[in-house]
Amino acid sequence: MENFNSYHEAVKYLESFSGLAGVKSFAKDQKPDYHLKKTRYFLNLLGNPQANFRYIHIAGTSGKGSTANLIHHLLHKNGHRAGLFTSPYATTSIEKIRVDNLFISPAEFCNIVEYLKPIIDKVYLECPYGPVSYFEIFLAIALEHFRRQKCEWVVLETGMGGKLDATNIVENPTVVAITNIDLDHTSILGHTLSKIAKDKAGIVKPSSIFITAEPRPHLLRIFKSLAKEVKAKRFIRVKGGNKELALAIAKEIGLISVSFNNASKLPCRFEIIQRSPLVILDGAHNPAKIQFVLNKLQTMSYDKLIIVMAVADSKDHKKILKEIAPLADQVFFTRFLITQRECASPKNLLTIYQECQPKGVASVSLDPFLALTAALNTAEPKDAILVTGSFFLAGEIRKYWEKEEEILTKRVASGFKHHLRRR
Repeated sequence: MENFNSYHEAVKYLESFSGLAGVKSFAKDQKPDYHLKKTRYFLNLLGNPQANFRYIHIAGTSGKGSTANLIHHLLHKNGHRAGLFTSPYATTSIEKIRVDNLFISPAEFCNIVEYLKPIIDKVYLECPYGPVSYFEIFLAIALEHFRRQKCEWVVLETGMGGKLDATNIVENPTVVAITNIDLDHTSILGHTLSKIAKDKAGIVKPSSIFITAEPRPHLLRIFKSLAKEVKAKRFIRVKGGNKELALAIAKEIGLISVSFNNASKLPCRFEIIQRSPLVILDGAHNPAKIQFVLNKLQTMSYDKLIIVMAVADSKDHKKILKEIAPLADQVFFTRFLITQRECASPKNLLTIYQECQPKGVASVSLDPFLALTAALNTAEPKDAILVTGSFFLAGEIRKYWEKEEEILTKRVASGFKHHLRRR
């Protein structure tokens, strides 16, 4: 198997930016508009790799990655050279960047990182808005890759929010889409649905087509008003979910073939990775997403439900655990291993769970793979195991079935079926 040491070193270099003095967290920055100014400054030094693409820009509380993936599939199916940028990745960094059905190669990833390093240094020394962040650098890698690959279209998923998200450097998107609105990242985006809706709608631009699947009338009124204010080309409300939204986008940009047959699936989005016992990986990390996953799970046939869970410390632990408490037969609390985000204390999660479900069966393991092993050893063939609470946890656990080196070698964005294993 190929040696990926240089790739891992490049990833380590990028991830180290979270520990660099002066790189401010978006959540704690007193001047959040600096992030957009900084991104523009950075991209200008790179010769503006974001120029000359036709963009579909997608925001929303949930489902935006899946919607982006579906419309990217339709663009590819219709013969368009298309780039896709999503976040977060599940198992390895290249999963965030794709052209057609191939992730960026580890070699090309390293090449672009090396190309960016002196420019990153220049920004660090000279930019009045501070040093670039991990996300901003990753966006630049994606845009430079798309430029080198001569993409016609780029499907761009926001990282967080909309108005001040680094992806909002896009000036003239053809289509802007918002999947839905719910309470998440409230300390940054606002503590009400209306405030969050206004922030996410900040990606709408003059002459862009604005499409949403958000159903609530009071939020639709906000969207219509903002669309009129910025002089969007038109505003469209779609009834349905990710597929219906992707189809509406496809119609607006004139795509003829609109079949989702053989569409790749994003990993860790209700990913059935094993059948006996049933094992599902889902990166749901807020109460609404957890509820959606549990509702979907209840349509399936299984005996007991065993959950392996870790949650970021910034999330609403009590609301999340209130969702799982009535349905879980057993819970294994653990942590994710990535150091860029602070993980909630598994011990505290256990305490909250026991308050919600005094007779619930639950335990703690600080090693996520030991927690998974315990769940697999506990489960009978007809039981279900759900790994959830964090993309970082689900992506890490996914390595049990598919090694990172396999993804780096294959580079193919694929569906669920080839992952399925029987224990």
